[in-house]
Amino acid sequence: MLQVRVPILITIFVGVFMILKFFFHVPFIKGVADELEQWCLVAFAMAIVLGVANILRINLRVVMKRRKDWPYKIVLVFSMLVMAGVGLFDLITRGDVSVGSRFQYLFEYILTPLSATVFALLAFYISSAAFRAFRARNIRAALLLISASLVMIGRVPLGAAISGTLPKLADWIMAVPNTAGQRGLIIGAAMGVIATGLRIIFGIERPYLKGE
Repeated sequence: MLQVRVPILITIFVGVFMILKFFFHVPFIKGVADELEQWCLVAFAMAIVLGVANILRINLRVVMKRRKDWPYKIVLVFSMLVMAGVGLFDLITRGDVSVGSRFQYLFEYILTPLSATVFALLAFYISSAAFRAFRARNIRAALLLISASLVMIGRVPLGAAISGTLPKLADWIMAVPNTAGQRGLIIGAAMGVIATGLRIIFGIERPYLKGE
């Protein structure tokens, strides 16, 4: 039972102090919460180390057994080790990894272009999904199709050439209906996060105990 009760008590203790910090300006509560935040940073750093070790263990096992896509696993492990090694070398020799360092060079001229390439490829998938979503099968889909078409036309020079009203209409759609919808989604998501957080803090849900 201690394996279940101790983690729950720790979660309640940490969660309650972190909540109280935002509602009560008491030096004792703030001091305890700040100290807990420092402990969280230490735990976060340890989790990163464990995550890296897990990535190495899983991918090296795939490479050794020549399973599916094992050459890509070699590239992943090699890239991770190179970035980590260059970063540590810069920290030892320069004391930082700021502008002008080898780590920054690899980040700007290798990682950033590769990320841009991946996001560019995602544009094709987004276009395919948009084509399927814009089929006017009902009233809501028709409204989505009309508003999306107006926004796309109004945001390109062709729309301004057709009529000066189209850019203004596109801006209005983005500023009023779109913003209202986004705020509704954000409020709903925030309420869900609050409810889930309270359930975890008070031990109703225990994802850290593997379903116990």
